[in-house]
Amino acid sequence: MNKLFLILNFLLLSTLVSNAQIKDYPNLNVPDHTPMMNNTWEAIDKMMYKVSTEGNKKVYTPHYPPELKKLENKIVDLPGYIVPLTSGRNHSTFMLSVLPIAQCQFCGTNGIPPMVEVFMKKGSIKYTEEPIKIKGKMKFNPEPLKGNAEIQLFEAELIR
Repeated sequence: MNKLFLILNFLLLSTLVSNAQIKDYPNLNVPDHTPMMNNTWEAIDKMMYKVSTEGNKKVYTPHYPPELKKLENKIVDLPGYIVPLTSGRNHSTFMLSVLPIAQCQFCGTNGIPPMVEVFMKKGSIKYTEEPIKIKGKMKFNPEPLKGNAEIQLFEAELIR
């Protein structure tokens, strides 16, 4: 009987402590990263894929909506997080994402976040988990199935 009483008290106490620790959790509104979306990212996020079939294979071809096409060959500023394509500290080519690499990019209901491939104008930049801002010329890759991203920034420079 004493054991049962002890177990019940332990369970009750554990529940009370747990509730005390998480009672404000839904109302904390603490972001897990700095939001990066701006008008340019919003346009990039609208890129879709046309699906066709060649033989018994599905082929995904990027479709660039008019508001994104307006940015082609234009200099744009993009804030974001570095997603390295190779190992090492310094990178002259990398992906830029609206989400940090530490956050699972394939989880949740919204799919893969928008990303662009960046080619630095000169030199390389050191990897950081902090957000950066890049300025470069936006181009569309005509054959992304042969490698590289659909949207790329060339002659990119670090703004901050």
